Amino acid sequence: MDPAQFFAASRLVVVAGKGGVGKTTVSAALARAAALVGLSTLVVEVEGRSGLPAMFGKPDLTYDEIVLAEGVRARTITPDQALLEYLRDHGLSRISKRLVASGALDVVATAAPGIKDILLLGKVKQLERSGTADLIVLDAPAAGHAVTFLQSARGLLDAVSVGPINTQARDVLDLLEDHRRCQVVLVTIPEETPVNEAVDTAYLLEDRVGVSLGPIVVNGLYPELAGIGADPLAAAAAADVALRDGEASALAAAADFRRRRTALQDEQVGRLAADLPLPQLRMPFLFTAAIGPAEVDALAHGLLAEIRTLTELPA
Repeated sequence: MDPAQFFAASRLVVVAGKGGVGKTTVSAALARAAALVGLSTLVVEVEGRSGLPAMFGKPDLTYDEIVLAEGVRARTITPDQALLEYLRDHGLSRISKRLVASGALDVVATAAPGIKDILLLGKVKQLERSGTADLIVLDAPAAGHAVTFLQSARGLLDAVSVGPINTQARDVLDLLEDHRRCQVVLVTIPEETPVNEAVDTAYLLEDRVGVSLGPIVVNGLYPELAGIGADPLAAAAAADVALRDGEASALAAAADFRRRRTALQDEQVGRLAADLPLPQLRMPFLFTAAIGPAEVDALAHGLLAEIRTLTELPA
């Protein structure tokens, strides 16, 4: 599949996954990959401080957009700021100032279950409608909260039958249910519990929210290592290298550990494919303490290569 065609499938991509699976890393790589094929991309972060800007060597995100890299911008959205902006845009500046002055802003933003989430999603919907970027990548809350986060519109629609909250919830639900405007990309790693949670989350999102699911990203796969099965003594002799006492057995043990880990990962990838009929985009494990611009670029190029292997998107 042509990557440009892949990214044009929907203007909003919601990246979700269990905490610790590399959801923000995948958001960064997707955004950079889209920029590499000529698309303007906006990454939206809603959970407060994340490691996203550091991956591009930039300072913390604010409510105002900043440029992370060529073709990639980013911002954060908070419920309070989204509420103030909504009031100002609807001619209610006086009310917004009173809320700030009285300290009641947070009370209003959390007045009912789902209000906070609908404020965030409402702002994302506004950005999507405005065409501010060719692609918006939403770095969503971790998987458990992702379901309730995306389900908030339907919950409020059932609870509030008229008024601006009902209208906002309806508009957000229209966005989430339209596969030409929005799709969810789940992220997991090839381990038993994350795979189980990814499968459960996928079916919950389809059944309860009605969103379209894109390919699932399997992050952290060990790259194939040439010569991993070689005998250390024979390999050392072939390279004309002398091993010290104990090094041959240590190398053999390390190679055995790597083979067993790779076999376990292959088993979980196969189980994921059997339990969840979605195409997989695979990303390698990076043996580095911190991810910077060079690593993001490498992951983006790897994602583009994976996208080119796809024949079609999920129906």
